Amino acid sequence: MISTFALAGALTAVQGAPQDPLDVPASPSRLAARSPLFSIARADKRLIAVGQRGHILVSDDGQHWQQASVPVSTDLTAVHFPVTAQGWAVGHDGVILHSADGGRTWVKQLDGRTAAKLIVSYYERHAQKDAPAVASIVADANRMLAEGPDLPFLNVWFEDEKSGYAIGAFNLILKTSDGGKSWVPISELVDNPNRYHLYGISASGGDCYIAGELGLLLKRDRTSGRFVALPSPYKGSYFGVLTKPGLTVIFGLRGNAFRSEDGGKSWHRIETGIQSGINAGAVLPDGTMVLASQGGNVLIGTDDARTLKPVAGITPLPIFGIAAAGRDRLALVGYRGVQTPFLK
Repeated sequence: MISTFALAGALTAVQGAPQDPLDVPASPSRLAARSPLFSIARADKRLIAVGQRGHILVSDDGQHWQQASVPVSTDLTAVHFPVTAQGWAVGHDGVILHSADGGRTWVKQLDGRTAAKLIVSYYERHAQKDAPAVASIVADANRMLAEGPDLPFLNVWFEDEKSGYAIGAFNLILKTSDGGKSWVPISELVDNPNRYHLYGISASGGDCYIAGELGLLLKRDRTSGRFVALPSPYKGSYFGVLTKPGLTVIFGLRGNAFRSEDGGKSWHRIETGIQSGINAGAVLPDGTMVLASQGGNVLIGTDDARTLKPVAGITPLPIFGIAAAGRDRLALVGYRGVQTPFLK
């Protein structure tokens, strides 16, 4: 039997140049739940996972998955639901998607083409803010206009259904205060002169943190809104940050993880016992913290991550996202889709 993707490729070859993934809806696939998935979020009892070729899957029990209607077929890297119905997903080619029905259907709010125009227009009107930083930002945006939208968003976080951030490669960061109806670039408000990639974002109690490439750690100043650099205990890249009241945990390359109880002023190493990069983390509903690695390790910390213990029975494949899948299960996503092991 000829697959949908093979048939689409054959038709493209006959009809001419391939279509832009930003203009092609995600194709239905019976194997979507077994295909590469890169992030998973929880919206009340529902799970929403995003991944390759615009695939978005939803499940109300962690076992049965349905593919959502998605207007793009570009790879999606992250998803976040601040409330049950309202959620956002981001990905390659500067795409930002929004769902108002708990993840079942999605609309495109932004892509790299419109984002590039937005960035150029905004900084042409506000160039006096920070001329050196603005020059490089505008240069990247103009290149995107000329060569095509190639910069990815790597993560997204919303404080509520109105206020949120989308972050990505080379210090790409946009902010919205109206649920994504409009987006504003704020790269000049980030203490990242080398334009390192921004990988992880999370907040608790009004304190918002960003973790990134080559030891980059940032914390939002509540008064100015600027993301100010924090002292970093490690010079390698961080892939994510977890927060809960009174605690911040960062994690990244070579099994490195650190915790802070003073808002990022000081950090203490967490002994993970692994050497593979830690790609993902989650705070479970009971406050337990869970980390997962490139090597398929899952580590759980019930004592505010002072100590971590391995979870047994995990398929040893790279894991990119974690969420709670009920009282005694985790939902893990990676190269082979979803697995939902019991916590042991």
